Amino acid sequence: MGSFLEKLFGKKEPEVFTISLGAVPAWLNGREKTARSELLAETTEPQKKIRDAVLSLQQITQTIAQAEQDTGLHPKLRSIAKNSLPQFVKAMNAALSKDLPDEIDEFYPAAAECLKSCLNNVKGQGRYLLAVLPEEMKAVRSGIAAIGHEINNITASLARYRKEVDTIHSALALHTALMDIRSDIGKADEKNQRITSRITEITGRIAVIEKELQTVPADERMTEVNALKTVRLEAENRRDAAIRTNAALSMTASHVFRKAEKIAVRQKHPSEIAVLRQTMELLSDHMVPDSGDLASALSAACPIAERMIAAGEITLKNKEERAIFTDTKQFRASLCASCTDLGLLENACRITEENLASHPLLARVHSLEREKAQLETMLGKENQARTELEDWHLKTHEKIPGLTEELKKKIGDMVGGGVQLQTDDQRLA
Repeated sequence: MGSFLEKLFGKKEPEVFTISLGAVPAWLNGREKTARSELLAETTEPQKKIRDAVLSLQQITQTIAQAEQDTGLHPKLRSIAKNSLPQFVKAMNAALSKDLPDEIDEFYPAAAECLKSCLNNVKGQGRYLLAVLPEEMKAVRSGIAAIGHEINNITASLARYRKEVDTIHSALALHTALMDIRSDIGKADEKNQRITSRITEITGRIAVIEKELQTVPADERMTEVNALKTVRLEAENRRDAAIRTNAALSMTASHVFRKAEKIAVRQKHPSEIAVLRQTMELLSDHMVPDSGDLASALSAACPIAERMIAAGEITLKNKEERAIFTDTKQFRASLCASCTDLGLLENACRITEENLASHPLLARVHSLEREKAQLETMLGKENQARTELEDWHLKTHEKIPGLTEELKKKIGDMVGGGVQLQTDDQRLA
């Protein structure tokens, strides 16, 4: 029959609960209030019955306290009852006199504790009274059972309520997570706009610099610059030639002085060793030595080498060595003059370099190149920041579908059907 009606009228599609994302918190708050109201409605009567049962047990306990024992009981039973009765009454009064709060969240554990204490009392001292006061103890057990029954009802209601509240809070946490993502994406978009603006500004400035640098070769002041470059090149050529001459003389002399040092070491002449080593240090120093210091060192070292040459201890191997040590006076003068000239030539190169660097056109070029280098460094950092932001954006967006589906499922569990979650925020779409 059902199949026939479905074919006739069409199968009824399940209803879908539709709610906007912005309305979820208020809806959840309403659900929680409704759940609370239902809990209070369900537990009002059980609370009343528990209070009535407690009052009844208090009256029964008072009756037990005043009850007369059956004289026909065995003396031993009467003795046991006589000892157990006061303890039982005291324990029951203590359990039943505890306050039961009005709020269900506080009432429930207090009532459960009361029930537990009463059960322990019956199982404890109460068991000795069963034979002595069977009807009274039956009434006690009945009262306790009434409390237990109502507590079970409250337990079921609280379980439903807590399950509903847990679901509501979970849904609210998911909604908060989505709202946080929306807020974070908004901030990230603003940051991306600032980065893009800076990149545009930096890129534009670099383009302006490059355009200006391209005009430099055609600048009429390049004639002056080229002339200064020619002067610098000529000065560098003269200096380099002087360096080569100086180096040739220094290395040739050092070679002979090194031989002389070895002979002085063998002959154990420490003063001669010191003189020769000091001279070689000056000749091999990458800095141009002071001509006065060099002249003094050569004046002391040359005679030592000459003596060893004359004694046949040192053999001059080539014409360069023979040219130097045939006339050491001339050699000393030439080398010292070479050092003086080299110092002057180095200074001349420095001046030509300063003149070139200080020319307004080149100063402008260097300033533009430094600025461009700084801007390119800044541009690299901004691009890196944008890349990292895009990666974060992608990873964050990947979380949205999962969170949305979880939220829909939580709401679906509450309404018992399908859910359509609407949002007009493209950041969460």
